[in-house]
Amino acid sequence: MFEGIDCSNMELNAIEFDGCTFNRCSFNEATFRHCRFVDCEFNHCNLSLMNVDYSSFSDVSFNDSKVIGVDWTRASWQRLVFNAPIKFKECLLNDSSFYGLVLNEILIENCKAIHVEFGEADLSAACFINTDLLHSTFSQTNISGADFSGATNYTIDIYNNNIKNAKFSRFESIGLLESLDIELVD
Repeated sequence: MFEGIDCSNMELNAIEFDGCTFNRCSFNEATFRHCRFVDCEFNHCNLSLMNVDYSSFSDVSFNDSKVIGVDWTRASWQRLVFNAPIKFKECLLNDSSFYGLVLNEILIENCKAIHVEFGEADLSAACFINTDLLHSTFSQTNISGADFSGATNYTIDIYNNNIKNAKFSRFESIGLLESLDIELVD
């Protein structure tokens, strides 16, 4: 277990973290290059602007952490993934990118995911429960079977994304109608 360490602006190369728990640690603007994270937890950490160049993740969870401005496309992802290797609960994920990634069953629950790029990603069976998705981009994204219960501020073009069997809250589902070029009246 790592408690309160500060690795801000540091570069860590080719390190394997297996079964590690990080509590109240700072990795602000740190670079993890060719690192491997297996069965790890980040709790109350600051990982904003972290670089994940060629690093891999397997069963890693981020809880109540700042993970702002991370380009997840720079990580090394397995070609065949049965469920998402990363999970986020009560995190700030603003200004991050998951563009084109295959992250089936990814969990992004009770998060703020503002200005996040999900374009061309496969997020089938994802969980976005109670997440604020203001200005986040879904374009040619597979969100079939995804759960958006309680999620807010999303705009999803139903013609440009696979939303089959996805679940949406009744009152927030208005964000699905914007692509229809219709006028709603009371």
